[in-house]
Amino acid sequence: MAFADNLKQLPKVSHLAAIELIAADEQVVAMIENKPGQAGSLAVYNHLAQIHGAITPEAARKGLELYAEHGEDARQNPGKHPNIDRLIGLIERGETLRVKHQFAL
Repeated sequence: MAFADNLKQLPKVSHLAAIELIAADEQVVAMIENKPGQAGSLAVYNHLAQIHGAITPEAARKGLELYAEHGEDARQNPGKHPNIDRLIGLIERGETLRVKHQFAL
């Protein structure tokens, strides 16, 4: 399935302003906001956190499946899709990121 089709199957994120991704050392390594250009990634990462409790290597593998055609583009063009690059890195390093939700007012 294409990324756009996968997004339609994920829980809505209108209640979220953003999510923070937190490393094992408690440092915030990224923030994904609910805005154009990031809303799809917000939905993917939110879904992964709901299912897996964090962005684990296993969750990252599922995330790459959800990103569909964009995953291959990210592999061929490092830096073009930072949220996908992050998942690839988590798998390669065996790392996990904790997710903190920021709710919309």
